Amino acid sequence: MATLLIHATHGSEDPERATLAFIVGNIAASAEQETVVLLTIEGVRLATRGYADTIHKEGFQPLAEVIASFVANGGQIWVCGTCARPRSISEADLIDGARIVSAAQAVELLTSGAASLSF
Repeated sequence: MATLLIHATHGSEDPERATLAFIVGNIAASAEQETVVLLTIEGVRLATRGYADTIHKEGFQPLAEVIASFVANGGQIWVCGTCARPRSISEADLIDGARIVSAAQAVELLTSGAASLSF
């Protein structure tokens, strides 16, 4: 199976989109599909410690729980370095399972055949 790359651009300003990216990612990861959630723009904040703790869209599981499940199921969280830098986010700020990556890494994953989905 190909890798699945899920692109998430939203944080607390759009709890539904922020949560849906990880719900879909968690379904794929729990099915043993290699899955990466790529966080860009305001989405990079989702990978910082404590940020997702208060995000809860009515009708959905709390986002922090969905993210924890995603990581426990083997999902990877990639944080756009170009987006993290102006927000003063460094590796030291990230939750377990998250890491800062370059645009080149995302392009490499896509050109190697990863399917993609955006929220």
